[in-house]
Amino acid sequence: MKILWVFAHPEPRSLNGSLRDDGTQALRDLGHEVRESDLYAMDWRPVVDSGDFHRETVDRLLVGAEQEHAYSAAKLTDDITAEQEKIAWADALVFQFPLWWFGPPAILKGWFDRVLVQGFAFGLQDHAGRTLRYGDGGLAGKRAMVITTVGARESGFGPRGIHGQLDEVLFPLLHGTFWYTGMDALPPYVVYGADRLDAAGYRTRAAELRERLRTLPVTEPLPYRHEHRGDYDDALVLHPEIEPNLTGVAAHRSRTPER
Repeated sequence: MKILWVFAHPEPRSLNGSLRDDGTQALRDLGHEVRESDLYAMDWRPVVDSGDFHRETVDRLLVGAEQEHAYSAAKLTDDITAEQEKIAWADALVFQFPLWWFGPPAILKGWFDRVLVQGFAFGLQDHAGRTLRYGDGGLAGKRAMVITTVGARESGFGPRGIHGQLDEVLFPLLHGTFWYTGMDALPPYVVYGADRLDAAGYRTRAAELRERLRTLPVTEPLPYRHEHRGDYDDALVLHPEIEPNLTGVAAHRSRTPER
């Protein structure tokens, strides 16, 4: 496979840095091609503004429309275009970051904001004029996996843990970014208690990660529901007969997924 590894941690000598080094080497040892985007090392600029688009007007900035126009006219800045070329090349994307305030660091959020523009990752339509999203979209056919470290114990992120179940905490990323743009969202790999990990613990976690990466091409994705396979009405609400006793995040996972 061709794999893009997007890394968002400011310290290469950190736990995350070591896991990144072990993980990318494991993929190469398995025969995969790997490209990397080390966002801090790249000094990635995370803020969307008018400078992204080589604008020739001072009219009001409508970000979505301007992104789509600049993408179609090849007027996005070189840093954005380079990342889009990496994505187009890749079969799978790995996003690695420490969990800060229940989400990725701002530099990675800014990567999504600037790179996954309308017309490239979303905002496409099929022959019937339907918007392609949630299982379809510009990145359909690719796989996406999160590797993250958290300071808390695993129990706190369990089904009844105080922090919330982790796949639900990451729902905006797994469902709202990966699945929205068409990528299959794989179960995340999480290192809990990261601040207290000793050398023996690291060896265990690194071995687990290598195994997860070994199965990257065949891991079953999270069974999110497709928008256009009959589960949702025209208002994008689940039909009342589908999981009538469930609400919230859990309702959007199918027990009998159709892949």
